[in-house]
Amino acid sequence: MNALPRLTVIGTGYLGATHAICMAVMGYEVIGVDVDPDKVARLNSGEVPFFEPGLPELLAKALETGRLSFTTSFAEAGEFGDVHFICVGTPQMAGSEAADMTYVDAAVTALAAHLHRRALVVGKSTVPVGTAARLAELLRTAAPAGDRIELAWNPEFLREGYAVDDTMKPDRLVFGVTSAWSEERLRAVFAPVLAQGVPVKVTDLQTAELVKVAANSFLATKISYINAMAEVCEATGADVHDLAEALAYDERIGGKFLRPGLGFGGGCLPKDIRAFAHRAEELGVGQAVGFLREIDGINGRRRARTVDLVVELCGGDVAGKKIAALGAAFKPNSDDIRDAPALDVASTLAGMGADVYVFDPAAMANARKAHPELNYGTGALDVARDADVVVLLTEWTEFRKIAPEAMAEVVRAQRIFDGRHVLDPAVWRAAGWEYKALGRP
Repeated sequence: MNALPRLTVIGTGYLGATHAICMAVMGYEVIGVDVDPDKVARLNSGEVPFFEPGLPELLAKALETGRLSFTTSFAEAGEFGDVHFICVGTPQMAGSEAADMTYVDAAVTALAAHLHRRALVVGKSTVPVGTAARLAELLRTAAPAGDRIELAWNPEFLREGYAVDDTMKPDRLVFGVTSAWSEERLRAVFAPVLAQGVPVKVTDLQTAELVKVAANSFLATKISYINAMAEVCEATGADVHDLAEALAYDERIGGKFLRPGLGFGGGCLPKDIRAFAHRAEELGVGQAVGFLREIDGINGRRRARTVDLVVELCGGDVAGKKIAALGAAFKPNSDDIRDAPALDVASTLAGMGADVYVFDPAAMANARKAHPELNYGTGALDVARDADVVVLLTEWTEFRKIAPEAMAEVVRAQRIFDGRHVLDPAVWRAAGWEYKALGRP
């Protein structure tokens, strides 16, 4: 058995492209597979189709070594690979809270037809618990190699903006396996990572499937907890920012993800907690995770409350008012606008008659495509020109560093809403600004 198995990565979206590139850089021969010929062509020519710091440089390096290529051919992948990673998306199903398994099922089915020898198929996609058992059966019946094809689960824990580090130096690896051979294959695949002392948790398939949704649900709960406290602070005149800092000194609570503000968005947390709650109901344990519905509700209310406070800053009516929206991506260091609170707030204000101008350092193309009804500018000061209110919606470093005096020179009125609690209220108020934030007096 070769020391280094040959890898394929099925699906070259955010997760798949990152995984394929990093594994090639770590010394493996890798083929990335996608049904989108345009995406395959772009990757083969050295272009990463999304924004992720450090990844374009690694793609160039991996292509140079000759160890990485991309194709649309499942036959080529089946012939080439010893270990096949399934990295396709599981978006929320239209008209339901369930995860849409269409793409995962299609990828596994297409691959299975070309598996003629012993191989390991490894799921990395975030799926409802029970999916792995179903896919294992699908592989057994559809692959020419039948019982010689094994399935394992290896959930991903990528943070957008830090995906390269999270792939090369993760805080843990989880191997959901059904045999010693599967575990040995995974250890061979991740040898350079394991050599750094990264801890491994070996589990059954269903536990491995649960780890990712359980982790995301916990993070969503922590974010929503402090935002629930913001609602209480607004009713009492307390300051949620100070409250969060005081709580963070307790080691049992900690300060990570305890930052009040506009709440979470993106392609993972919102759809994952909904899919988890939906799956729990199917399994008859919906009550156990009933709190996730309230988490979702708290998160949505922060967006609505932001709109209310911006309207308040405008004297009760935003119609005809110019609003500068700083940020479109769901978080900094990303161009991902899926379920982005920033664009949700911006489009709601535009729907109320406001003249909304948006700027984001990375997500402009995606935002324009999704929200053609909004106006776009070339920089923070550009969109703030003659604005009645400036609204900070994504906490990019360049927005945190804006000098209140410089901003004051271009706006019509010195009013700012800090949706992410990243500006110093004392500094902005001293410069003559009316400052508002969620949960702050």
